[in-house]
Amino acid sequence: MVKQVLNKIKPAGGFAHAFHILLVAMLPTLVFVFVRLNLAGIAVALILLGKWRMFAVRPRHWPANVRANAIDIIVGLSFLVFMTHSSSPGFQLVWAILYAIWLLAIKPGSSSLLVSLQAAIGQALGLSALFLNWGDTSVLVLSGVAWAICYSAARHFFTSFEEPHTRFLAYMWGYFAAALTWVLSHWLLFYGQVSQVTLLLSVIGFGLVGLYYLDITDRLTTLVRRQVVFIMLAIILIVLVFSDWGDKAV
Repeated sequence: MVKQVLNKIKPAGGFAHAFHILLVAMLPTLVFVFVRLNLAGIAVALILLGKWRMFAVRPRHWPANVRANAIDIIVGLSFLVFMTHSSSPGFQLVWAILYAIWLLAIKPGSSSLLVSLQAAIGQALGLSALFLNWGDTSVLVLSGVAWAICYSAARHFFTSFEEPHTRFLAYMWGYFAAALTWVLSHWLLFYGQVSQVTLLLSVIGFGLVGLYYLDITDRLTTLVRRQVVFIMLAIILIVLVFSDWGDKAV
């Protein structure tokens, strides 16, 4: 329902369509400019103000609109975090370009494959930005925000599959993410700029998404299922065994 309304709002072609693309492309540009001016707060406000249409309906529709736009908000704020943590204008510009690609090429997609990709990107970027910028905050806050990110990603993923147990599965994935964050945040490890929690949740999440997608499209065989599960377990085992756990408790 929400997507149908948005599709009616967006112009399909001609000058109006070109003008719409120009307006969308301006957001990453303005975010980049304000980051360069050390005005990240204004950049946050721009990203949030870009979602004003969520509240241009009756209040009873607000929760559904927030859920429908959660991944886009998470991705936008994540790119902002990456820009503020970049050491040079060149890297900040790269993040701005990637944000523009998200807005113009990935976000508008409505196929099952693109919706799945949106959910995966939203979760990966959201968790990366969370631990990169707020890794030293309380475990309770980290767990709560990780729950919100993974819950939103799961809800977004299941929207294109008409899954009857969407709410239950989204809550369960969010709970698992919060529990894993609660445990591993006491030994918060990083591999470069990526936290161990982000890596593990991404591996497990991508594996489960792949299994679900292949199953729902009748392409999941016993051999493929075993291969995916084996790869998931192998990566998790390597991460856990070869991590430096000494003197990391906080």
